[in-house]
This record gives sequence, C-alpha cells and structure tokens, in this order.
Amino acid sequence: MNDGIIVLITASSEEEAVRIGRALVDERLAACVNIVPVVRSLFFWEGKTQDSPESLLICKSRKPLVEQLIRRVKSLHSYSVPEIIALPIIAGSSDYLNWVKDSTSR
Repeated sequence: MNDGIIVLITASSEEEAVRIGRALVDERLAACVNIVPVVRSLFFWEGKTQDSPESLLICKSRKPLVEQLIRRVKSLHSYSVPEIIALPIIAGSSDYLNWVKDSTSR
C-alpha cells in the first residue's frame, strides 16, 4: 500500500477525542486511532499566544479518504478551526499497511 497516511488531530478533551476517533473507525475512515490523552499546546490564536491542554489523535488511514475524513472531523469538532494534518507513510510493515487498507476499504 503506498497511499497510507497518518492524520494528526488535536481535540479539546479526551472525551472529544474518543468521540471523534470512534466515529472515524466506525465509519471506516480510519483503521486505527491512537489517543494521547494530554498534550500541552502552545499556539497563536485570537491575537495572543495560548497555552492549553489538548488530546492528540493519531489516525491511520489512506489518502483517497482524506477529504471525507476532514469533512467528518469538522462536523464533529468543537473548534472553529481544528488541527487536521495528513502526513504520508513512506515505509512500514507490509502486513500492517495491508491491514490499514483492508480496514478502510468499503
């Protein structure tokens, strides 16, 4: 599989992260979502530097699904501008990458 991606998403809380992650897996937009319950995020927003705890979702998916995944996350997310960043998977275990493909194929 050469269309594998990792999608990074931050959420306002672990509960929101779980809700988003479960929807992505249930809807087969992601094969797997790991949730890091607490990350400290520093970012510029509304004219000043913010310092906020967030949860991080690490989603394994495929490039053909990224636009649909982005739309779904935006529909579920509490932020007006959620972080949704897709990165290519350049190498990995072929067994795992095949599982990602099979788990996100409809």
